[in-house]
Amino acid sequence: MKHPLTPDKRYLVVRGRLWRAANPALSPEVRKACVDRLMTARRAVRDALRSADDEALAHARTEVDQAKVALGERGPVWWTDGAPDLNRQHVKKSPYADWLERHKNEQG
Repeated sequence: MKHPLTPDKRYLVVRGRLWRAANPALSPEVRKACVDRLMTARRAVRDALRSADDEALAHARTEVDQAKVALGERGPVWWTDGAPDLNRQHVKKSPYADWLERHKNEQG
């Protein structure tokens, strides 16, 4: 796996930072619809940047944000145990630091 997923499936580790993962409780159909919406919105961001259309860019970025909220990657956390959101924090300064070291050692 290119970006390891924490054991509780809450975060992906990307370049030493924690990034909130999609809600694993989403049905495959809902997840696919959200991912499709996200990819469409990302293409719209690309196109708006290429055409220097500020209005289209703002709209496309709003669409990206809404898709990420629907996936659970942004907005309110999807877990219910009261644990804080560590999104974008350095993994070495998080409760996942020891896990990541063990994971790296296991991967070789």
